[in-house]
Amino acid sequence: MSSRDEPRAAGANTRSDDAASGDTLSSLPAHAAGIAAGYAFTGPALDLGALLWDGACLPDAPVRIPLPVLNRHGLVAGATGTGKTKTLQLIAEQLSAQGVPVFLADIKGDLSGIAAPGLAGDKVRSRAAEVRQEWTATGFPAEFYALGGQGHGIPVRATVTSFGPVLLAKVLRLNQTQEQSLGLIFHYADTKGLELIDLKDLRAVVAFLTSDEGKAELKNIGGLSTATAGVILRSLTAFEAQGMADFFGEPEFGTSELLRTVDDGRGVVSVLELPAVQDKPQLFSTFLMWLLADLFHDLPEIGDADKPKLVFFFDEAHLLFHDASKAFLESITQTVRLIRSKGVGVFFVTQTPKDVPGDVLAQLGNRIQHALRAFTPEDQKALKATVRTFPDSPYDLEELLTGLGTGEAVVTVLSEKGAPTPVAATRLRAPESLMAPYETEALDRAVTSSPLYGRYAQAVDRESAYEKLADARAGGAAAGGPGGAASGRPAHKDERRDESRDEPSVIEQVVGSGMFKSLARSVGTQVGREITRSLFGTARRRR
Repeated sequence: MSSRDEPRAAGANTRSDDAASGDTLSSLPAHAAGIAAGYAFTGPALDLGALLWDGACLPDAPVRIPLPVLNRHGLVAGATGTGKTKTLQLIAEQLSAQGVPVFLADIKGDLSGIAAPGLAGDKVRSRAAEVRQEWTATGFPAEFYALGGQGHGIPVRATVTSFGPVLLAKVLRLNQTQEQSLGLIFHYADTKGLELIDLKDLRAVVAFLTSDEGKAELKNIGGLSTATAGVILRSLTAFEAQGMADFFGEPEFGTSELLRTVDDGRGVVSVLELPAVQDKPQLFSTFLMWLLADLFHDLPEIGDADKPKLVFFFDEAHLLFHDASKAFLESITQTVRLIRSKGVGVFFVTQTPKDVPGDVLAQLGNRIQHALRAFTPEDQKALKATVRTFPDSPYDLEELLTGLGTGEAVVTVLSEKGAPTPVAATRLRAPESLMAPYETEALDRAVTSSPLYGRYAQAVDRESAYEKLADARAGGAAAGGPGGAASGRPAHKDERRDESRDEPSVIEQVVGSGMFKSLARSVGTQVGREITRSLFGTARRRR
């Protein structure tokens, strides 16, 4: 973990109860005063910036988000280069300062600087003066992660069993029929106690089911054709050939690591470094959803709380929804709807609201919309659609959204009572941490010095489905008899058919072995004993 600054008290960005008081409001233009009154919250809140009205920045009219409503989710949208990344950094800093852990997906490597104090250049000083911000260079406690250890960060891995068939089907680009068939294969492995730790385990189970000796098992699954199983096997092989195997395995990342605070009360900012896998968008976007689904699976219900347990920023959200199956979209919608009561807020980050399905968009109570471009007919259509998603406003939103500068946005959030606030054009505050990538050497030192590094750095390949099937096959061959290695000849087809009626299958030999039964009895959390699956078909061993 890294944070190169003196600790600052949590809640340092909160304002006093008389923010945007009556005297202040009376000095504002009438429309501006009405908007500012909608943001005059009395409880803890995050400061976004100052109201823009009629071309002027009004520092006496702060625009804010109440801390308790951040589990009502949100959307940060805008064209490339309009300041979305800095907005994430600004919000993450203030959440950390108020004791809320944050998860950030860092696609380009720009967010790693949150661990280091910022630099007080002319632009920062100018922006701070415009919005009346008491800017102080500050770094925040951060952990850096990397998918499968590819890049700079503590490796994040998932077991195939935990990842589940719906998410894996998205990564493998399977169609709906193939996704359903993959679900049957997972169910088969679950019920037979064949733990799928890495991709070779799943490949071994599929290869077994498509082999001569596994055909009887394949028939028992129901609804799974040999041809479809073959397609899945080829997809897995191609997936591994692209270097994807590193992302699956053990030790599996525990998502409870994302919920930590440090000794001074600040929330840890968990930064998933993704530059090394930018060319694998299906993979990293689906992995982000696995993290969220895993949190949903494990966290208890807490209802409405004074502040969130975690705020999760889902960058490049359009990649998640692109070519998604109906089952996948339904699971996303349900996860977003239900995880709020577990204290987790989710902010989707993308270019336009139309990138997010309507059922999901309807649940995003907090909106920060940066500038949009309108160069093409498609851009114009997206602009009009975006305007329709906002409440009625005295602004000409079509004109406003195409004229916003970098670091400016149109904002509407939920009030402390849960009602939408007035639409507010806002000049945003400057982040106080470094608005540039963290130095590579410092980043690597932060990673290797973390207490989590020793827990997750080294991959472990313990016995699982691949080894159990290999051992069972080896045992069957060594036993001799017709078709065995000791007979010196292959069994005749009719002989094999007769044997299949009387002798247990390879899987039955594995599950029925004394070793397996002993393993299942001795460790109460073993998948051989019980697996539960939740949304997305993700699984967690019973704790």
